[in-house]
Amino acid sequence: MTGLTDAPEWSGTSDDPNDEQFGDVVEPATLDEANEYDAALVGEPYDGAVIGRQGAREGPAAIREELESVKTHHLAAGPVRRLADLGDVSIIDEDPATVQDAVADLADRVYETGTVPVFLGGDNSLTYANAVPLLEEGSVGAISFDAHLDCREVREGPTSGTPYRQLHEDGLDAFAVIGAHHFETSTPYVEYVRERGGLIVPPEDVADDPIEAAEAALRAMTGVDAIYVSVDLDVLDATAAPGVSAPTPGGLPTRDLFAMVRHATADDRVAGFEVVECAPPLAEGDLTAAAGARAVAHALAGLEVAR
Repeated sequence: MTGLTDAPEWSGTSDDPNDEQFGDVVEPATLDEANEYDAALVGEPYDGAVIGRQGAREGPAAIREELESVKTHHLAAGPVRRLADLGDVSIIDEDPATVQDAVADLADRVYETGTVPVFLGGDNSLTYANAVPLLEEGSVGAISFDAHLDCREVREGPTSGTPYRQLHEDGLDAFAVIGAHHFETSTPYVEYVRERGGLIVPPEDVADDPIEAAEAALRAMTGVDAIYVSVDLDVLDATAAPGVSAPTPGGLPTRDLFAMVRHATADDRVAGFEVVECAPPLAEGDLTAAAGARAVAHALAGLEVAR
């Protein structure tokens, strides 16, 4: 059975006592203690199934480091309250199918505590493992902020491009992809999503009205019991997130992504959230990890509104 490593210690970095930071409100916790928290961080240092360049296994540590010094106050939602860090998933095998099965078992145990898991990736293949336990509890929809549709067929094994095909085959009820880049997917996959009633919103539609784009995604979730929200950082423009497996121009600005993430996670059906494909070794500096950390902060602000 896959377990969790001990969670790291967190501490704020400011000398000003009024500067409450995430380092001051995140508390290391065990799985047995997770039910005491409304949300809990879970690191997933794995990139063994990525289609493109590897490096996302270093994402969880980098996102935590950036998040530690981010202040807790959202100007509209107010401060984020205490939350848990449950540590990292122990990856003891590199085979993608084996890893998916083990992580799905662990994710199921986290959901059973009643907390909302916030997964720090890690490559996109684990989206399947993170979300599939929800399918056992009722109807589920997924909102994916991603440059790609990730509905490829599973051939020799699962990859970072297959998670939503796998979820659909297991019974996913609704699907929306926000920020999908032009010329970054193939015709059969666009048809696959649309034939199943899925929503695809390109970057220019987001630019016209980001909140309406998030609302469109939520309307696509009508009738589902639970919503899983995923942020693949390659949805951002390459200038905003160069440290991803497949950076491309023409993506979203961080401001629009953050606004949509907070709006989407304020829906009280959101049962899980993730940030994936943060690959610090693939770019100089910490810009991508900073974007990932703030995406997490905005998601937590949304979850505060939903409580």
